[in-house]
Amino acid sequence: MTLETLLAAKAFIILIWFAVFFIAERIAMAATPPTSKARLFRNGGLWLLVLLLSPLIVAPITAWGVNQIIWVRPDWMAVGSASLAILAIDLLLLDIWTYWLHRAYHRVPLMWRLHEVHHRDEFLDTTSAVRFHIGEVVLSAMLRLIPITLLALPLSTVIIFETILLCSAIFHHSNVRIPTVVERVLSRFIVTPSIHWVHHHAIQQDTDSNYASFLSVWDRVFSSKSGTDRQLDMKIGVEGVEDQSFLRLILRPLMRNG
Repeated sequence: MTLETLLAAKAFIILIWFAVFFIAERIAMAATPPTSKARLFRNGGLWLLVLLLSPLIVAPITAWGVNQIIWVRPDWMAVGSASLAILAIDLLLLDIWTYWLHRAYHRVPLMWRLHEVHHRDEFLDTTSAVRFHIGEVVLSAMLRLIPITLLALPLSTVIIFETILLCSAIFHHSNVRIPTVVERVLSRFIVTPSIHWVHHHAIQQDTDSNYASFLSVWDRVFSSKSGTDRQLDMKIGVEGVEDQSFLRLILRPLMRNG
């Protein structure tokens, strides 16, 4: 499988996955969405900005990092199915890295100013999963160079992980009604809406918990699991503040207050 095929597959999978959940949460919604559609335009605008700038900024950063690797190791695509274990270990390590990176975005003030744009959303659905400040996307790509370099990760592994990560985000931000028993079983292994909605609860203690992005085990291992149970009427957002206009969200990292 070539890198071009992987990139095309990534785009196709994410588009279909997003469309399925976007439609599903309108057929079987868990919580009643706000009547105003303004947040959908804000979220869509932020996503569009990322889509437009990522090929110009984020992709070159990742490609540059891969090209700087000075030691060579087997590429799972090149050596066959026997090395799928290598891919599994790489994905596991990237997921741990993403957990700690997410935790840093909540703990380091300058990083939080970027990540806060994501948390200011006052309702959660599929569009929340793609609502990120372009500055955070660029910074995350730069910080991802650390595991890429240390592990000598092939670009194929990075593409596969990014696909899994975004599909997971779409799922656990979604407003789809899931049977309680099903969600309880899934939440033992992966992050589900019942876990991640608590992370978006507009109470600081809950916001600073449930950092896992794909495998839910990391919050249990690193003692960051919230004891709060999701309630469909729980207030979503950042404690003490409100969402902002699209322009103000873009400028938010540069603003001191508000």
